Amino acid sequence: MENSREISLKRAARLKAAMDDYVAFRKAHIDEEAKKDVAGMKRRIMEYFNATEDDWRDWKWQVSNRISSADVIGEFLNLSPEEKKGITDVEKTYRWACTPYYLSLMSKSDHSYPINRMAIPSIMEMDDYGVADPMDEEHTNPAPCITRRYPDRLIINVTSACAMFCRHCQRRRLIGECDSTRSREDILAAIQYIRENEEIRDVLVTGGDPLLLDDSYIEFVLKELRTIEHVQILRIGTRVPVTMPQRITPQLCEMLKKYHPLYINLQFNHPDEVTAEAKAACTALADAGIALGNQMVFLKGINNDKFIVRLLNERLLMARVKPYYIFHPKQVIGTRHFSIRISEGLEIMRYLRGQTSGLAIPTYILNAPFGLGKIPLLPEYIIENSSEGVKLRTWEGGEIEINED
Repeated sequence: MENSREISLKRAARLKAAMDDYVAFRKAHIDEEAKKDVAGMKRRIMEYFNATEDDWRDWKWQVSNRISSADVIGEFLNLSPEEKKGITDVEKTYRWACTPYYLSLMSKSDHSYPINRMAIPSIMEMDDYGVADPMDEEHTNPAPCITRRYPDRLIINVTSACAMFCRHCQRRRLIGECDSTRSREDILAAIQYIRENEEIRDVLVTGGDPLLLDDSYIEFVLKELRTIEHVQILRIGTRVPVTMPQRITPQLCEMLKKYHPLYINLQFNHPDEVTAEAKAACTALADAGIALGNQMVFLKGINNDKFIVRLLNERLLMARVKPYYIFHPKQVIGTRHFSIRISEGLEIMRYLRGQTSGLAIPTYILNAPFGLGKIPLLPEYIIENSSEGVKLRTWEGGEIEINED
C-alpha cells in the first residue's frame, strides 16, 4: 500500500507533466520574440523622421508623427502593390493611424503577425456584415457625451482621438476624419446630468481615448466629477499604455493620483504588446495607487489561442495589471474577419481554470446587442443539480458529488 508521500509525489508528477506543452510553447514564443529586430525598426523610423531619443520619448511627438499613409508605412513594411491598394481603398471609408512606437513592434514581412493586423487596414474591412452601432449608443445617451446602460453607472465620451485607430474598434463610426474633443459646455452638461441623478456612483471616462487630451483637460473632467458627492468611483478607459506608453508621464501620474479612488481599464490583446515600455507605463500608474484592469477582446488570428491568452494574462500580472474582462467581439461593420464563435471562447476559458492562477482568469463577457448590457459566459461545471446535492465537473475533467441533504 502506498504511503502519503508516494501518493503526493505521483500527483505532483502528473501536475508537472500537465505543464509540458505550455512550457514548450512559452519557450518557443520567447525565442521568436528575440528574433524580432525591434531596435532596428525603431532606428529606421527615427532616421526617417529625423528624430532624437528625446523626440521618441515625447508623447506629443508620437501623436504628431502618427503614420496614416500606405506610402509611408511601405517605407518600413514589405507591402505588395495589392496590399498598398487595399490600405488606400479602406482608408476612404475607415480612418487609420498608428504611432511610430507601435510600428516599431511590427513584423517587416509577416503581415499576419498580430501586431500588424491590429493596426494596418485590410481589404476584408470592406465586408458590409455587421452594424455601425452594435451597442445602440445612439439611443442610450440621455445627455451630451453620456452613454447609460445600467442603473448606477454611466460613460462620458470626451474625445474621438486615439493614439492608434485599432482595426477592431467598436466606435469606428465616431472617429471621423480628424481628432475632435467634446466642448467644455458639453462636458459640463453631462456632469450636471450626473449631479441631478443621485443613483450614479460610478463614472467611466472614455472616448476615443481620454489620455490623448492634455493633462489640464483631463483634470478639468476629473475635478468636476469629484465635486459630486454621490460619485464614488472614477474610471478611465485607455489603450495608450499599449500603443503609446510615452504618454504615461510623471506629471500625468501626479495629477491622476489626486482623484482616488481611480481605476484605469486597459486593452492589451496579445502578449507581444507587453513590452518593457508598456510594462514601465503600467508600473508608473500602479505606483500612483491606480488599480489597473485589462479588458482583452477575443480576435481571430490575434488571440483565439489558449496559450496566447494564458501568456498574455500571466505577463499582465507581472506588469501589475489584473486581467478583468475578455470581451466577445461585437458585430461591428467591417470587423467580421476578427470574429470567433462563443464555443471557441468558452473552450479557452475552460482551459485557463486550474492551469493558471485565479488572478490570471478574467470574466468572459458578451455585450448584448441594443445596449442591453454585459452577459457573463461561463463554462459548464454543474452536471446535475437536485434537492439532494450537486454533481460537479473539476478543472481536470473529473466528476464529484456534493451531498447537501
